[in-house]
Amino acid sequence: MQKTSNDKDIKLSKKDLRSVFWRSLTMEWSWNFERQQHMGFAFSMLPIIGKLYKNKEDRAAATKRHLEFFNTAPYLSTLILGITTSMEEKNANSKNFDTTSISNIKVALMGPVAGIGDSFFWGTLRVLATGIGASLALNGNILGPILFLLLFNIPHYIIRYLLMIGGYKFGTKILDNFEKSGLMRSITYGASILGLMVIGGMTASLINLQIGGSFGEGETKQTVQGVLDGIVPGVLSIAVVFLVLWLLKRGVKVTYILLGIFVLGIIGAWTGFLIA
Repeated sequence: MQKTSNDKDIKLSKKDLRSVFWRSLTMEWSWNFERQQHMGFAFSMLPIIGKLYKNKEDRAAATKRHLEFFNTAPYLSTLILGITTSMEEKNANSKNFDTTSISNIKVALMGPVAGIGDSFFWGTLRVLATGIGASLALNGNILGPILFLLLFNIPHYIIRYLLMIGGYKFGTKILDNFEKSGLMRSITYGASILGLMVIGGMTASLINLQIGGSFGEGETKQTVQGVLDGIVPGVLSIAVVFLVLWLLKRGVKVTYILLGIFVLGIIGAWTGFLIA
């Protein structure tokens, strides 16, 4: 977006931030296997996009930017939403803001935020709230489920709101400092590298494809999968990723790709060609 010299800077209010906060509760309402939480993220950003960008082209570009793949712990998603909001505000008020930095920051943060959020909310807070609520419920006390909901959701909403406000303030302050010092380009480049590392790590940990079969006898016996891992660990997982990417570029629908993976997986497991 090109800002003219007669344009005044657009500043977001706390009302705007609260709108994003409430919409963030829908983060997982339209979760899907292709881009996961992307629709919830874009829906949360719509009030900001509508206020910051006045023409249809800029609004469409911003909305499309937030329909990219996104997945993190929903309870801490407002931290990323707050930082992203401040970056969109900076983009709307600047002539030469690099919009790729917005996507890079989102990708770089969603992994660490997911790890912290899942550990605290699912691994700690939920267990404590369940233990207290269940002990009362087992004794026939109606306060059991009520107390569980309160113990889990009161901290959740407070933290979620504070992270929205704090993420926005942190993003605004840090962006101003980076712009004055000239570090923005370096930060963008570093975030893009970190984002690629996160995607690579997700590929290696979430995609598991192993071929069955072996050859040789006795001490010389080797498995086909062992030979492949000796050449390049996880080479089949990488091959699957590039195959799916190639099919998507060829215009093959995601539904057909998923069905093909299901069918090949079933046939491979039944014949012993693929192993779990």
